[in-house]
Amino acid sequence: MAINAQTLNETEFFYGHKACAGCGGSLAVRIALKVLGENTFAVLPAGCMSAVGFNFPQLCFSNNAIISTFAGTASMLTGIEAGLRAQGVTDFHAVGFAGDGGTADIGLQALSGAIDRNDDILYICYDNEAYMNTGIQKSSLTPFGARTTTTPAGKNIRGNLRPKKNLFEIVAAHGIPYAATASVGYLNDFMRKIEKAKQIKGTKYIHILAPCPTGWGIQTDETIDVAKEVVDCGLWYLAEYENGSFILNHDPKEFTSIEKYLRKQSRFKHLTDKDIQTIQNSRDAKWEYIHRNFK
Repeated sequence: MAINAQTLNETEFFYGHKACAGCGGSLAVRIALKVLGENTFAVLPAGCMSAVGFNFPQLCFSNNAIISTFAGTASMLTGIEAGLRAQGVTDFHAVGFAGDGGTADIGLQALSGAIDRNDDILYICYDNEAYMNTGIQKSSLTPFGARTTTTPAGKNIRGNLRPKKNLFEIVAAHGIPYAATASVGYLNDFMRKIEKAKQIKGTKYIHILAPCPTGWGIQTDETIDVAKEVVDCGLWYLAEYENGSFILNHDPKEFTSIEKYLRKQSRFKHLTDKDIQTIQNSRDAKWEYIHRNFK
């Protein structure tokens, strides 16, 4: 049976949390746990979701969940998966939820090691493109031009000077059994990929774009629209990696306006027309590569 809003598990496994209104990350966690089901063991490092989900005396997870060290999401998943197998438990899922900084920066070594061992775990990166929990600092997944507290926008420096790290392809380069990108703007696609990942043995990785109204400077009711728009304008793409091949899931016939997408976010308000053209040129070059190398 195809998984969608009508067939999705009605049980809530992540509720009563203290996330900001419109939080894309909390939506990603909630939906993923609904698809994975009751026998799921979750690991969360320091970050938004551990900060809003573990508030004494209230635990916002109805399944088993634990906070890991900032760098240790994947290694703790390894231990949990091995421990359950040692006890003879077979019907379970071990899933990690880490932000962009906890994945692309601080947690990359442990993630790489888990993939190398091919541990039977699912790692989900909810990417809000900065260290939002600690005050909106730049991560290596912050896009070019974005203003953060550590990449301010001024007369000489116009926000972040570095491109967003291509973590999906870095993970795929390990020869991982399954990896995918997603967006909270395309939830049916995300749910399908979670459902697919839970059937695959070995290490799985899903990278979901999850806007943060606080850090991005958008209204709290715009999260889904912006998460859809970033895909439609070509600055994020929906794809999978499996059996050594890249598969493109969504190929817009015509991109929507990059400028419209950027201008509605306060983190990009300072960009000049030249800056926007630079971003558009980068997008076009990326899509030329995608069309050459993805099925």
